[in-house]
Amino acid sequence: MLKKVVATDGAPAAIGPYSQGIIAGQFVFVSGQTPLDPKTGKLVEGGIGEQTRRALDNIAAILEAAGTGMDNVVKVTVYLEDMNDFAEMNDVYASYFVSEQPSRCAIEVSRLPRDAKVEIDAIAII
Repeated sequence: MLKKVVATDGAPAAIGPYSQGIIAGQFVFVSGQTPLDPKTGKLVEGGIGEQTRRALDNIAAILEAAGTGMDNVVKVTVYLEDMNDFAEMNDVYASYFVSEQPSRCAIEVSRLPRDAKVEIDAIAII
């Protein structure tokens, strides 16, 4: 089975011992993306809407580097610092997955890296 690391400057560099993404067979597994700006390495300013947008843009950049895109995402996990942010996160999220939405789970967690409000991971087909 083919296994290949995916790396791109279009998304923040890993802040720990993990890869931005891994291609395994016909799938790409995207590590959890927080709303870090890939140019500055800092958390984007704003609320849950801006943070969700940045996390999804980071995922899109990694998928592009892997040779696929958001239309091929089959599974997403959203980690929220506060479930009260669900509706606003969901509005932004819906704009990235207009048709054939992937399966998804959303979980409230006690804390995220760098005190982000959201972290999102994804699995896509190539």
